Amino acid sequence: MIVDATGRATLPALTTAHSHAFQRAMRGTAQRAAATGTVDDFWSWRAAMYGVAEGLTPESIHAISRVAYRELFRAGVRTVGEFHYVHHQPDGTPYADRLAMAEAVIRAALDEGLRICLLRVVYARGGAGLAPEGVQRRFADASLDAALGDTEGLAARYAHHPKVRVGLAPHSVRAVPPDWLSELAAFATTHAMPLHMHVAEQPAEVAACLAETGLRPVELLAERGVLGSRFVAVHATHLAEHEPRLLGDAGARVCLCPTTERDLGDGLPNVTALIEAGVRLCVGIDSHVVTAPLEDLRGIELGERLRTGRRTVVPFQGGSPAEALWQIGSTLGAEACGFDDDGERLQLDRNAASLALVREDRLLDAVVFGGAERELFVSG
Repeated sequence: MIVDATGRATLPALTTAHSHAFQRAMRGTAQRAAATGTVDDFWSWRAAMYGVAEGLTPESIHAISRVAYRELFRAGVRTVGEFHYVHHQPDGTPYADRLAMAEAVIRAALDEGLRICLLRVVYARGGAGLAPEGVQRRFADASLDAALGDTEGLAARYAHHPKVRVGLAPHSVRAVPPDWLSELAAFATTHAMPLHMHVAEQPAEVAACLAETGLRPVELLAERGVLGSRFVAVHATHLAEHEPRLLGDAGARVCLCPTTERDLGDGLPNVTALIEAGVRLCVGIDSHVVTAPLEDLRGIELGERLRTGRRTVVPFQGGSPAEALWQIGSTLGAEACGFDDDGERLQLDRNAASLALVREDRLLDAVVFGGAERELFVSG
């Protein structure tokens, strides 16, 4: 936090490094129990999400994304990593402009004043040995060459745009064949792109990967040369004891999404193990179930308190927990999205109700652990 001569405090703007903007249209629609006799979990939520994805058009995804991004902007976010996977028409046929859906999302971010890293998702199957079915046909590419061609074309369109980056995102080990992984990693390296991927979010994903390859997801990614300094593992919730070290030794990052992970019942990651292994963290809003980037930040520490039964437990290196968390939520997130600076700065409203009675030397602690986004920040 920087305090100028007039007493105004400014902070690096926030980044949400993992977003599915179209899921903002689901808010309030998946908060009741599933049908009688079924288990209500991540997979039942996914079925509801597929229902929303089925009806999207370039026009509607633009409109929904504007709502999502407008909320993020008002909450102090200025950079978003959009994990974008709705590419094609409902039957899987590409649009006349193959990049129409991605263009609509990028335009929405720019319309609402955000920088965006469009993480073009690669999706090929419904699981090991399973063809895409239903709405998955909208996500899936006919071939690896088609996916990489579209990614390269999108990057060329925005090669000189100061507020747009393009990255590559194999969806998950469930949706991408193991044989594609090495080429995807090589492509991202050659094109100096961020490389993001859902990793070990659900135990069923880990079990399926073991059954298909004999390896856990992080082990498979290490074997195929995917892990590296540009790689971001999203969630990393269900890791074996040795897997944080595989990520840390490769210089990889992990993007935690606490508000979504708790909404979906994903579980609590071992944040201490990740940090002790040298893994750099960032955060993401993910499903937009609630637009509360400070809640995602504090959730890193508070989730670890729930997991361990102790307080102030995350072993941040240097500074206070609030200082470390703000860096995770701002500059480290921007780096994960391919931006080498922290972008705009946020000016703190010292008169915000949530900062009443707070000592000057504890302002950042109060912002991170007790602040309300919509009253804290003014343009600065």
